[in-house]
Amino acid sequence: MGAILLLLTLATSCSDKKTENKMKTTTETAVKARAEYIEAAPNVKLHVTDLGDGKPVVFIHGYPLSDAMWEYQYHPLIKEGYRVIGITLRGFGLSDKPYGKYNYDQFADDIKAVLDALDVTDATIVGHSMGGAIALHYTAKYNNAHVSKLVLLSAAAPVQTKRADFPYPFAAKEDLTNWIGLNNTDRPGLLAAIGAQFALTPEAISPGIGKWMGDIEMQSSPYAMEQALMALRDEDLRGDLPKIKVPTLIVHAKEDKIVAYALAEQMNKGIAGSQLVTFEKSGHAIFIEERDKFNEELIKFIKQ
Repeated sequence: MGAILLLLTLATSCSDKKTENKMKTTTETAVKARAEYIEAAPNVKLHVTDLGDGKPVVFIHGYPLSDAMWEYQYHPLIKEGYRVIGITLRGFGLSDKPYGKYNYDQFADDIKAVLDALDVTDATIVGHSMGGAIALHYTAKYNNAHVSKLVLLSAAAPVQTKRADFPYPFAAKEDLTNWIGLNNTDRPGLLAAIGAQFALTPEAISPGIGKWMGDIEMQSSPYAMEQALMALRDEDLRGDLPKIKVPTLIVHAKEDKIVAYALAEQMNKGIAGSQLVTFEKSGHAIFIEERDKFNEELIKFIKQ
């Protein structure tokens, strides 16, 4: 009888240990799952793509896209051993779309909240177009918190509309005001107007890629699109340029029809030690039109 009891006790103990190990494995798996949404402020959750392991690279999308635009950067960077983190700004893509402020200060605050939550360090932050302006402002405002390098891709900075003392942009304030009016009366018409200037030639982006990007754009809130256009029209980041103390890569196409190449030259002059890499075979959509070359330049810069 004693032997039987001993066997039963051992069997129960083994069963308990198996259950415990199974629960431990399940718990470990749950802990490893990464959040797809991060609360940046009360009632404001931002969509985040967080893939791969290694040194982090943070991506900020352009107007009026989302973190999905970086799909063809995510894959090669992951293969190179990097962790990619794409943040969709409030009002765009799959992020929350609350009523409220949509200026560069607010976007920078949201980025800080996400990077605080993820507790990343030594990251490279990459911003395209309006996202480039926001990445620039974030780095200056928060004294490069969480980031050690900055990449400005076709960045709509430091100023996107002409000033009496800054003639370099293509657009006057009235042009952006007209776009705001078009957004509020014919949003597909606004997107078509932007799309017509987005690439170097109409054939540079395939119909499939064009539709994919159009679908992303239509996820945006009309209100957020309006307010972000006001920010593009009115914000002036010239004071941020001397505050950038991290290595900075400026990537811009000579034939960009949306953001003048002259802005890249002005940023190159204003950011100490910055590098300017010029693209000759693309327009505003370098990340698609000259994808492989851009990815190579980005990875090279990260490794420096």
